[in-house]
Amino acid sequence: MLYGVSIADIILLVYIKPKVAELMISLLSYPVDIKLLTQKFREKRFQHFRSLLNSIGNGKKLKILDIGGTQKYWENMRFGMNDEAEITLLNLKTFPTSYPNFKSIAGNACDLSYFENKCFDVVFSNSVIEHLFTKQAQQQMASEVQRVGKNYYIQTPNLYFPVEPHWIFPLFQFLPFDLKVALTLNFDLGHYKKAANKEAAIQRVKEVRLLSEKEMKSLFADGEIYRERIGGLTKSITLYKFSKT
Repeated sequence: MLYGVSIADIILLVYIKPKVAELMISLLSYPVDIKLLTQKFREKRFQHFRSLLNSIGNGKKLKILDIGGTQKYWENMRFGMNDEAEITLLNLKTFPTSYPNFKSIAGNACDLSYFENKCFDVVFSNSVIEHLFTKQAQQQMASEVQRVGKNYYIQTPNLYFPVEPHWIFPLFQFLPFDLKVALTLNFDLGHYKKAANKEAAIQRVKEVRLLSEKEMKSLFADGEIYRERIGGLTKSITLYKFSKT
């Protein structure tokens, strides 16, 4: 049951009474400022990350690979123009950078073969590994992260948190596939505008494969776990490894 409404009721509403379903979705939407909440968690997480950086810095300039990141993120964390680190931003396409310690490259998180083993002091990533469509791709990214990085810090939303973090909809991740596609096609939900067509909706739903803490631990077996919680429930999971040697 979702706030007294069964999954069967929601299915009926989506397929039979879409206007009523739209009202239902507005009532079920997460009742807080998502951007503000997300930023607070990011800032707290970055404080943890920064403390780990300090533990391996020893006055040298660190080489950081940020998979899926932006210069704006580092600026928001007050780590933009910083002599402590040289930051490579890896995305599907390149983006302009304005600081000499940043560079942007195009690439694939699942294939970092253009980088040598252990060529980065740290590989860093926020909310990317769940966007790789398949378990196999997630395994490939995890393997490449640990190959090219001496240390890593990889964050992802928790599969078992009751509000899905992309659609911002209660238990969306556990709904039947066809229902997720129907909701994605017919409604603006969370961070997403409604899909332009059914094929786009299917692609969007397939893209996101949330991971559990157990799965993350299996991907990063030598990592420690940093958890972010709301009301005692784990919202997101970070696996990290930092060695002073």
